[in-house]
Amino acid sequence: MFFFFFLLLLCLSFATSMAGSALRLDSGPVVPTTPLVTFLQRVQLTANLSYPKDKTPDPKYHIDLSLKLPHDLSTVKSAFEDLTNGSRDLSVPVEKLEKFLEEYFDAPGKDLVHHEPEDFVSDPSGFLLNVENEQVRNWAREVHGLWRILSFRVADSVRESPERHTLLPLPEPVIIPGSRFREVYYWDSYWVIKGLMTSKMLTTAKGLVTNLMSLVETYGYALNGARAYYTNRSQPPLLSSMVYEIYNVTKDEELVKEAIPVLLKEYEFWNSGKHKVVIRDAGGYDHILSRYYAMWNMPRPESFVFDKESASGFSSTLEKQRFHRDIATAAESGCDFSTRWMRDPPNFTTLATTSVVPVDLNVFLFKMELDIAFLMEVSGDKNGSERFVKASEARKKAFETVFWNEEAGQWLDYWLSSNGDEPETWKAENQNTNVFASNFAPIWIHSFNSDEKLVKKVVKALENSGLIAPAGIVTSLTNSGQQWDYPNGWAPQQELIVTGLARSGVKEAKEMAEEIARRWIRSNYRVYKTSGAIHEKLDVSKFGEYGGGGEYKPQTGFGWSNGVILSFLEEFGWPSDLSIEP
Repeated sequence: MFFFFFLLLLCLSFATSMAGSALRLDSGPVVPTTPLVTFLQRVQLTANLSYPKDKTPDPKYHIDLSLKLPHDLSTVKSAFEDLTNGSRDLSVPVEKLEKFLEEYFDAPGKDLVHHEPEDFVSDPSGFLLNVENEQVRNWAREVHGLWRILSFRVADSVRESPERHTLLPLPEPVIIPGSRFREVYYWDSYWVIKGLMTSKMLTTAKGLVTNLMSLVETYGYALNGARAYYTNRSQPPLLSSMVYEIYNVTKDEELVKEAIPVLLKEYEFWNSGKHKVVIRDAGGYDHILSRYYAMWNMPRPESFVFDKESASGFSSTLEKQRFHRDIATAAESGCDFSTRWMRDPPNFTTLATTSVVPVDLNVFLFKMELDIAFLMEVSGDKNGSERFVKASEARKKAFETVFWNEEAGQWLDYWLSSNGDEPETWKAENQNTNVFASNFAPIWIHSFNSDEKLVKKVVKALENSGLIAPAGIVTSLTNSGQQWDYPNGWAPQQELIVTGLARSGVKEAKEMAEEIARRWIRSNYRVYKTSGAIHEKLDVSKFGEYGGGGEYKPQTGFGWSNGVILSFLEEFGWPSDLSIEP
């Protein structure tokens, strides 16, 4: 009898221990990074402790370093241990740290080689023919000329010795966003490609798609960016839209054949596992939607010091892991960071991105279904095309049930009540009633912008939303200090909403689209003339001001901003008698 009770006690103790372990650990997926990235996190942390606060380097600088020949990582680690006396939390003299870095590492960007695009012409034939104003046309040529500055190829050494770099090898030349962003970014590339096509640079545009397809083939999804520390997450899925845009101009059926299996692989990634969520309506019908969900539960390597500090207030490992996953998931959304993802805005520690079913992600997946259906029809696969038409119809029904709010006249993000692994019943109170530019993203899709009654309702809601500002559409109405909040406006959101409104058959929608586009172009022009650069984002609450906020300094270059400026000028032109000045 004693033995029986002893055995029972032992089993209960083991079960309790296992349950405790499960509670203490985040059980979600994690994709490991490389030994070099792990080591460079230590370098980044040491640099952050060593420099005076007013001279602390951008943490991304140190994670983008590459090993100098002939040194290997084990040798460099030993030298670093000597430099820091084996400590992980002590500063070292800045001069010694800089000497160490100079001896053992090449600076960020040294593994990119400038590339002259073969299809670049300073004033291409047919370029912006409906831009009649010579002042605007001259500026547009300057913006077009920035493609040369942002064009690179990955150095041969990255392919030959990938373990020495955090940059990933890619088969074709790249267009980088600019400044601190010295690598390809996924969703940026859609608007870069829109601009390249306006610039008649179809070879370069196709090369960007080839690069992204190579990442999907290697990893199963297009990475956030082409760096070893981005392999744990994707970004808004726009690869199908890039293929669609290029095919519409080139009729390149070979590209379509190459793209379809890649797009199917990416589609599976976004519609399975942790990304997939099921919302059950009152009638018991299950709507399949998607959320962002990064495969990571630690500080992001490129922002290790920031994330470590942000999580310092959490006491348990589980809380820290969940918070880090929600930070990385916000980065997967491309909108890092915003009060959209916070349970109790603007409190950053209440970030809960994995609990949000986002309107815009599902817009991109709706578009992906329509694109794949179209591309399959082009390739002769009618059965496959019909399958994706049905999938798009199901997602459209989900938009009407889960996201649409009749009273607000817009689509609202949906907060999950549980962890999202099981179906949950739709509740009206779970819609996020705060106003964001992303609430209007569905108007981009023909299925919505072709509905005249719906468009009129959306136009009225947008007019009354407070989002339309002097220089464009503001991202949110909350001034949180985060860069995807007020007063910033971003090129992608301008283009999605403006393009959708412009393609509707409703007069007031078209007029609103043109007015927003002209405000955006004028403000970019003023910023360019006063600062000498195109910026990543604008402060749209004022005219002629670039944006700020967030975890890094304002960046210039700038890939997607250039693309949207050029595509807006292509769409709307500029009459000779219309001044570019306000």
